[in-house]
Amino acid sequence: MKKYTYTEKKDTRSGFGDGLTELGRTNPNVVALCADLIGSLKMDQFIKENPERFFQIGIAEANMIGIAAGLTIGGKIPFTGTFANFSTGRVYDQIRQSVAYSGKNVKICASHAGVTLGEDGATHQILEDIGLMKMIPGMTVINPCDYNQTKAATIAIADFDGPVYLRFGRPKVPVFMPDVEFVIGKGIQLTEGTDVTIVATGHLVWESLQAAEQLEAEGISVEVINIHTIKPLDEEIILKSVAKTGCIVTAEEHNKLGGLGESVSRTLALNAPTPQEFVATNDTFGESGTPEELMAKYGLDANAVIKAVKKVISRK
Repeated sequence: MKKYTYTEKKDTRSGFGDGLTELGRTNPNVVALCADLIGSLKMDQFIKENPERFFQIGIAEANMIGIAAGLTIGGKIPFTGTFANFSTGRVYDQIRQSVAYSGKNVKICASHAGVTLGEDGATHQILEDIGLMKMIPGMTVINPCDYNQTKAATIAIADFDGPVYLRFGRPKVPVFMPDVEFVIGKGIQLTEGTDVTIVATGHLVWESLQAAEQLEAEGISVEVINIHTIKPLDEEIILKSVAKTGCIVTAEEHNKLGGLGESVSRTLALNAPTPQEFVATNDTFGESGTPEELMAKYGLDANAVIKAVKKVISRK
């Protein structure tokens, strides 16, 4: 099995900030808006280099989305920035009505997603944002796994015409993906296997790779696929894999209701019914704690993936 290693850990929100900075240097139509969280969204360098292309809206997220929609009419490509909770739940009506309904070219960039927000607790964490966004007609939903992929995704969505929800996180995580062009809607096969497919997104990709190494040591051959784009879903790569392995585990830092797992289930039900297990939160809010503690408590780590794999294999 191909082994993945890393030499440093970086937060995915820094990938967003560095991608935005690069866009500021290469695309004069890119503008940025923030809801009083410049440091948290790593927008500082973009603002320093492009002060006339930045709008500080303050703690008025609904206004931020409305202003962003208006900026697109003049040909601008607005990137909005705040926590994932405030990027979705707080402004759902504005996204649906002002952005998606008329197909506005707004990039909704959301940091601090999932329980890995950590100590700020349940009121700031969100575990249902992917479900909220993927149900909106015409919305593209992207959830990259590390710094390199988040930076590449940030750059790629500027050239994509239409509304996008880009989700990333707070903690420093291994940087293990190559620094290559990001292809929207195309999953990436990370390992080849014959016994089970693991389809993972976001922070759970690294956890799935760690699980795969342990399982391989026990004689279980694991195929790991990085699904960074949840909508549109790369159904082809998933169906090709399960045709070989005969069972699948989905892994995500999100509620099992409405997330990647449900999208995969629909694909399997319509094309190739297959035993499936879910690594996700179980219809719950989060709580305060360190990211590591919360990932373990809510069953979002490599150990949880291993348990799910062994369970689904027993159902083949």
